[in-house]
Amino acid sequence: MESQMIRPGHLTAHQTARLLGVSLAGVRQLVRRGQLARSGGTDRQPWYAVADVRALDARRRARAAA
Repeated sequence: MESQMIRPGHLTAHQTARLLGVSLAGVRQLVRRGQLARSGGTDRQPWYAVADVRALDARRRARAAA
């Protein structure tokens, strides 16, 4: 359902999953663990702030490099 109009500065769950290299279930787990917060959308089609996703990606990469 990526045809939904989305506000600038936000990503859909599908886009977030692709950027982080995880599945949609992986994105849901990140939300449940408090590592990523929803920033809009609906319960079924959440949006995530680009800045939050990039920060999480940077933390994950830094941890993998250590």
